[in-house]
Amino acid sequence: MFWHRELIKFSTATKSKSTITKTLVQASLSHFSTASDPPASVAKPSGLGPTKPDEKPRVVVLGSGWAGCRLLKGLNPSLYDIVCVSPRNHMVFTPLLASTCVGTLEFRSVAEPIARIQPSISSAPGSYFFLANSTAVDTENHEVHCETVTDGTDTVDPWKFKISYDKLVIASGAQASTFGIHGVKEHAIFLREVHHAQEIRRKLLLNLMLSDVPGLPEEEKRRLLHCVVVGGGPTGVEFSGELSDFIRRDVHERYSHVKDYIHVTLIEANEILSSFDDRLRHYAIKHLTKSGVRLVRGIVKDVKPENLVLSDGSEVPYGLLVWSTGVGPSTFVNSLGLPKSPGGRIGVDEWLRVPTVQDVFSIGDCCGFLESTGKPVLPALAQVAERQGKYLANLLNKICKDGGGHAYGAKDMNLGDPFEYKHLGSMATVGRFKALVDLRQSKEAKGISLAGFVSWFIWRSAYLTRVVSWRNRFYVAINWLTTLVFGRDISRI
Repeated sequence: MFWHRELIKFSTATKSKSTITKTLVQASLSHFSTASDPPASVAKPSGLGPTKPDEKPRVVVLGSGWAGCRLLKGLNPSLYDIVCVSPRNHMVFTPLLASTCVGTLEFRSVAEPIARIQPSISSAPGSYFFLANSTAVDTENHEVHCETVTDGTDTVDPWKFKISYDKLVIASGAQASTFGIHGVKEHAIFLREVHHAQEIRRKLLLNLMLSDVPGLPEEEKRRLLHCVVVGGGPTGVEFSGELSDFIRRDVHERYSHVKDYIHVTLIEANEILSSFDDRLRHYAIKHLTKSGVRLVRGIVKDVKPENLVLSDGSEVPYGLLVWSTGVGPSTFVNSLGLPKSPGGRIGVDEWLRVPTVQDVFSIGDCCGFLESTGKPVLPALAQVAERQGKYLANLLNKICKDGGGHAYGAKDMNLGDPFEYKHLGSMATVGRFKALVDLRQSKEAKGISLAGFVSWFIWRSAYLTRVVSWRNRFYVAINWLTTLVFGRDISRI
């Protein structure tokens, strides 16, 4: 029969296409395969196999934050094959992230592509960047287990693979602390990544436009336009300052119908900016209050879809909730069978090594000194992570030059001077051309502490010079100038 013959043809063609597709997928992954691959009938995950003695040793870096990117920048690609594994292909310049939420800066101005920081990962034959999450570390076999990042359930299934390493650097960072409070993950927005800033911006502008709809009850309008920030550290204070400046300069002008309804509340359990000089803290409190920010001392006990509950039982309605209460160990760090420092971070010695295993180092927010070193756990700051990345890059380059680059090659090697950290000070903007600059090494030490317009100028100048590339420095400078002359962009894109 005619339809039967056509069905047979269609079935045969479908099988042929399936075979061709499978062959192409296998060919596209051939650069992961090792020389000792089993027959096709035996299922085995793809990966990068161990390096040979006559090949360059391989450094695998987990993470693309401040620590990981500073390490990538300092590693010598003529000494190592460099492999970076991270769920994002860029570094975020976090000190300026709050400015992107309200349109002072564009999002790409604070994102630096990994390939610009270390060009070899996109050009050298043995160096790669993999958009993936690390799921496990096999320290006995010197392997990292990874799983590719996908964009939701409607895309391709994640692909699992392994990477053999000669030297492994865990710089996977930390995650926002919720202290086990119910509803935080579901209803609050964290300010740690570019997509967080984009979500905050879209939510803020959506609430502004919805509140202007005729017939909306006044109580609902006040809730929609109530922006609550939990956490009185530098990030929370800077975001509150930027938001209050945005409200006074732009919202009052362009949303005149609702200007009397929008408010900002900053909730902190203890003192805001507790690491700063008392004089600077009082200045920040005075300026924020004058700018319209309501300061509330309290502990959040529960977060609901439209309001949060404080420890005294009072309820605070909100339309936008930003959570900025510090960081803690990530799920990946907790899953590793490695020694831990106080606070649950990966424990390291004075040379940033994990002492119980060979060829494993850790830097950034995910690590801390072991109690046996007698050193305190360093704060989760960008300057700490950057300094550790620079130190470890120089150390790994030295190890390779001395012949210890391959696995187990640096077992009994003299590593030289240990890592030492000296605090350079802290800075924070409080909005409206005002900032705080505290250049003391500790809260008890003597040093320079400034507040006001001069501090704001120092803050902007310092961060402009710290932006990684000249391209982004140019972007930031142009964005600042454009905002000063024309105001902030309020398009909801």
